[in-house]
Amino acid sequence: MDPKIIENLISHHIECTYVSVAGEDRTHYEALVVSNAFKGQLKIKRHRMIYAALGDHMISDIHALSIKAFTPEEFAGLSS
Repeated sequence: MDPKIIENLISHHIECTYVSVAGEDRTHYEALVVSNAFKGQLKIKRHRMIYAALGDHMISDIHALSIKAFTPEEFAGLSS
């Protein structure tokens, strides 16, 4: 599955300020998602939101997905 398709699925279901997915072998992916929707959410809830956006693709097309999910404030603090 093309990483851009995964990016589109995520951004279609979650209002993101930034989303990037990489996966050269097209089965193992790394996602970086920044969204206000993550405010007040535990890490597991953030991941579940992303899994829900991907639906059945998590079963059929994606073998492994590494997720980094941040609020915009958390993401901005990483570069400080």
